[in-house]
Amino acid sequence: MKKYNFGAGPSILPACVMEATAAACVDFNGMGLSLMEISHRTKEFQAVMDEAQALFKELLEIPEGYSVVFLGGGASLEFAMVPMNFLEKKAAYLNTGVWAKKAIKEAKAFGEVEIVASSEADNFTYVPKDFAIPADADYLHITTNNTIYGTELRYDIDSPVPVIADMSSDIFSRPIDVSKYGMIYGGAQKNLSMSGVTFVIVKDELLGKVSRHIPTMLDYKTHVSKGSMFNTPPVVPIYCAMQTLRWIKQEGGVAEMARRAEERAALLYAEIDRNKLFRGTAREDSRSLMNICFVMNDEYKELEQEFLQYAQQQGIVGIKGHRDVGGFRASCYNAMPLEGVKALIKVMQDFEAAH
Repeated sequence: MKKYNFGAGPSILPACVMEATAAACVDFNGMGLSLMEISHRTKEFQAVMDEAQALFKELLEIPEGYSVVFLGGGASLEFAMVPMNFLEKKAAYLNTGVWAKKAIKEAKAFGEVEIVASSEADNFTYVPKDFAIPADADYLHITTNNTIYGTELRYDIDSPVPVIADMSSDIFSRPIDVSKYGMIYGGAQKNLSMSGVTFVIVKDELLGKVSRHIPTMLDYKTHVSKGSMFNTPPVVPIYCAMQTLRWIKQEGGVAEMARRAEERAALLYAEIDRNKLFRGTAREDSRSLMNICFVMNDEYKELEQEFLQYAQQQGIVGIKGHRDVGGFRASCYNAMPLEGVKALIKVMQDFEAAH
């Protein structure tokens, strides 16, 4: 039986990426050695790092004056590194969910934090719009896609201060104007790679401006100056990211990824809105194309576990919703084929017919 992985992360990867990465872990580039055991200082691995960074810049059309670095620690470490490197007096944050709240908590240790808008009172079912950004803030921090609540901000904000964006779960799913951001970061285990590496795109001129001492490993300048090679980087996840970026390019680039995302989401949301058993949880103007969240209508609530079991029997994996929302979550990242969404829709229709 064909299985479709709708898990929120770590999540689906293109089959060719997994195969190439697995092969490199046995014999990398015909060296007779595993990628896992060679030095990161070898010319063979340096070529991997160089290509991964170059593909980042090419696919996202990153302008001059920005650096791409690969780090460890996940987006959760970035929650602290961002204010440590950029917050001098005050930072502005948009509160759109659990991950935004975690970032806000870390920032408060380094200076004043102003919440410019929040949807918490409505259980984060939408992304606030038309909020005022304080001109005296050191930066505005946003989380562009909220995996738990299924909401997404799919446009680039015009801001009087540098915008720093956590794009862990929607990077490479739409074209972005990188020049509108001071920094973009994210964990890789959604649209980019296996877990274990974090990407950072940072505007070089913003670095080194705060007055505080920054520990060497937590200073972005350290990693920019050393090309992500200050210490041993997560070599296998970086190789996996390089393979994914090759795949994105071969498939038609970010514009094609955006087209597919819109096509997948349109089909699935249409079925959610049509099917008498289900309803979406996010407000329509904020619906995510990456994480599509829905629940049973109240009169069918008792069928939730039965539907989960039925879906799994049909090869639909990973659709159980986050505990803060409940119900179901179909994560439709770049590697999810349209056939997977159609298979899920058929399961929903068949279950409806049976009940």
